[in-house]
Amino acid sequence: MGKYIVRRILISIPTLLVISLVVFAIIALAPGDPLSQFAANPAVPPEVRANIRHSLGLDQPWPVRYVKWLWALMHGDLGYSFASRIPVIQLIQQRLPNTLAVLGVSYVLSVVFAIPIGVFSAVRRYTVFDHLVTALAFVGFSVPTFFSGVLLIIIFSIKLHWFPFIYDSTLVVHDFPSLIAQIKQSIMPITVLLLFQTATLVRYVRAEMLEHIPQDYVRTAWAKGLRPPVVIGRHVLRNSLIPVITLVALGVPSVFAGAVITEQIFRVPGIGDLLIRSIENSDTPVVVAVTFIYAVLVVVFNLIADLLYGLVDPRIRYV
Repeated sequence: MGKYIVRRILISIPTLLVISLVVFAIIALAPGDPLSQFAANPAVPPEVRANIRHSLGLDQPWPVRYVKWLWALMHGDLGYSFASRIPVIQLIQQRLPNTLAVLGVSYVLSVVFAIPIGVFSAVRRYTVFDHLVTALAFVGFSVPTFFSGVLLIIIFSIKLHWFPFIYDSTLVVHDFPSLIAQIKQSIMPITVLLLFQTATLVRYVRAEMLEHIPQDYVRTAWAKGLRPPVVIGRHVLRNSLIPVITLVALGVPSVFAGAVITEQIFRVPGIGDLLIRSIENSDTPVVVAVTFIYAVLVVVFNLIADLLYGLVDPRIRYV
């Protein structure tokens, strides 16, 4: 297994380099000026703008800037934001807790809810519960998050005044009332993401369970007199989890990237909001850093998913 992991890491290095190069080139060649706010300010003389551009390295060709960025990355430096004038890693550290508080919680809850619901729906196929779960899953998967988010704001914020519709990132949890306030402002964005993510996972779990339940090895397990929890849990569910593991593992990096639409609706200052604003401002270091970290997480969790296959299915061997 050790050789397999090393080989996968070595293969992923050129992939990550190509991704960073493409993203850097697209952002550098795209229309837009990171110093556009100075260009619109008549109080800033042209020579001052030229000096700022030189200090940021914007007067150099983009391949030279990419090589410098890559060299800094090898030393653990993600660069400085053109717009915020602070290190990119500091920007990410400021936004990441808000993203994890919303997306992280919603993703964990979706996995916790989706697997047992999908299993029970498949075992009780064509019952009232199965029809209800299937209908709700189709609704949750089909309704876009911007619609469900606005709908929740209209009902629970404007009409009922139960929850705030603007996320307060300055809120610090230090006592029970502040904890309640944090929970109240997180309920609606978490619910929007939870409905969509749970609906997707439930459909996958149910479909995989239904594919394995009629198999011969399951009928053999029933014929041997094994108890239902053993047959369903140890045999059917274990074999059904392989594609589900892939879906869950590849969904984890999206927690870091942030749900852009949901963060925009509820004004959550997370990673997704940072990425959108950086693209609008042509803030190359931030865009490249967030994209590169996302690519690294995709590679890492792909590897984790492949390793989990061996734990779920002993027939899988790594050479």
